[in-house]
Amino acid sequence: MRSLAVAVGCLLLLGGITLVAIADQQRQESIAAVKAEIVRVERALDESRGENLELAEKLTALRSKLAEQDAEIADTTGFLQ
Repeated sequence: MRSLAVAVGCLLLLGGITLVAIADQQRQESIAAVKAEIVRVERALDESRGENLELAEKLTALRSKLAEQDAEIADTTGFLQ
């Protein structure tokens, strides 16, 4: 009876060790997936920052052009009022 209890205990111990190893492997895979997603998001963020800078430059140029055009068509004589 004692040897049966030892055998069952050893089987339970091995099963527990196996479960812990599998859980740790899944945790490592999850961590790797999260790190890969972080890298992807950082790259997308860097790309969008570059695009935002380009758009901001275009917007600034358009605002300057609009200000120039407003100055050209401004009613300085008061004729249109």
